[in-house]
Amino acid sequence: MNDFKAVVMTPQIYRYVREQAGHPTPVQEKLIARTAELGDSAEMQIPHEQAVLLSLLVKLTGAQTVVEVGTYTGYSTLAFAQALPPHGKVITCDVSAEWTAIAEEAWQAAGVRDRIDLRIGSAAETLAAMPEEPVVDLVFIDADKVGYAHYWDLLVPRVRQGGLLLADNTLYYGEAAGDQPEGNAAAIDAFNRFVRQDDRVESVLVPIADGLTFARKK
Repeated sequence: MNDFKAVVMTPQIYRYVREQAGHPTPVQEKLIARTAELGDSAEMQIPHEQAVLLSLLVKLTGAQTVVEVGTYTGYSTLAFAQALPPHGKVITCDVSAEWTAIAEEAWQAAGVRDRIDLRIGSAAETLAAMPEEPVVDLVFIDADKVGYAHYWDLLVPRVRQGGLLLADNTLYYGEAAGDQPEGNAAAIDAFNRFVRQDDRVESVLVPIADGLTFARKK
């Protein structure tokens, strides 16, 4: 298989890619800085260029209802909410009141708090309690890696035909592609194989950030 168009992401090339996404807004910059203060967990925040992509996908699909599994400090949630029409809604699930309190400050400052339905608690229980009608336009899974397949199974029936499902970290630092992945990387590898075999969707894994899987519900 020809791989002559594969580009190794050097720091210089990555800086160039980030430049093409434009600068974060003042609210985004403040949220990036506030999240960085949390230390090691800050790596869970999606990069700005990925947030720009998420916003574009909302606009391209005409999404009005977004379901997000894994809020953290709300950078991706903010990207979704800012791209939605005024009557749109992001239902976002997380277990941390501490981290999502930071998120809520940013959402309020950006003027989109009314578009966000934050649900604290088990994401699996939250999703299972949602109406079963296929009315969700776009899904973003970015939470505990061992739970991905279960979240996926709960969400696919609730996504409309032609709707979009996204799963983050599907390269898991590149470890998912290893010969014998372990821990979270093994869970992601199993999830990737699960998605490839799911005949309810058509999908592709794109090497942006830590890997992002796109799937369209048939």
